[in-house]
Amino acid sequence: MKIIDTTTFFKENLMMEVRFNILNKYVDYFIVCESRFSHSGNKKKLYFNINDYKDFKKKIIYIILDHEPANLVNSSKKDTINERLNSIKRIAHQRDEIKTKLNYFSPNDFILHSDNDEIPNLENINFENDHNKILIFKQKIYYYKFNLFLPNVNWFGTKGCKVSEFKSSTWLREVKNKKYNFFRFDTFFSDFKYQNVKIVENGGWHFSNLKSIEGLRDKYLNDENHADYSDVMSIDNISNDIKNWEIGYDHNQDKKSISKLKKIKLIKEEKYNLPSYIKNNFVKYSDWVV
Repeated sequence: MKIIDTTTFFKENLMMEVRFNILNKYVDYFIVCESRFSHSGNKKKLYFNINDYKDFKKKIIYIILDHEPANLVNSSKKDTINERLNSIKRIAHQRDEIKTKLNYFSPNDFILHSDNDEIPNLENINFENDHNKILIFKQKIYYYKFNLFLPNVNWFGTKGCKVSEFKSSTWLREVKNKKYNFFRFDTFFSDFKYQNVKIVENGGWHFSNLKSIEGLRDKYLNDENHADYSDVMSIDNISNDIKNWEIGYDHNQDKKSISKLKKIKLIKEEKYNLPSYIKNNFVKYSDWVV
């Protein structure tokens, strides 16, 4: 059985370096998909350079997506609903391009998918002996630094299944983060509710927004919620959030307007909860810890 880690890429060189180093001992192949278009629809150059990761080069399968999805809807910059809908379609299009490379693998191989800053903890996973249909990794969230922790939120970023069960990366992302009991007959007719699911406790780390202030603004203006962010995410606002250890929205509430959401405080966490690779390289990543 081969283990395949799959993800997408925008300009996350730091996170790709960290991801490769943390997962390398557990993973046989890395599939990375980069698009020539941002999630906001802007044409962009390619930023992923496989030669930047020479230690992992033989394991990396790099995919370039050079066209937009066919089902975009007409929208203007003020049409935030359709702008966000088009962003979601671009994200799904990029993720689902990964499936084009799975014909290189056997049905019994295991595929993991997540954003590149959602890193699963594979230390105690025995893929050969685990007979669950789907693995879902319960992860902790960190913002701006490797050890600034967001409390009271569970993040289900990484999910995985055998290649034979895999429908698409978007499907896997949308599988419900819950193990349903035998008497839930609706699971027999659903593509997203399953009984044969394992929730992996201590399932890894979501290292969100580890970028420079300028890099964060670039990300905000090109990601799924770019239409909401454009008016409120100034350089000063971003700088103040980092300085005050805050994020501008609550994961536990329905985000209808970014500008009206309350600030949530982050907590400094000790390094023993971090991956061994980070703990062993605190000096190297000193700019990314507090």
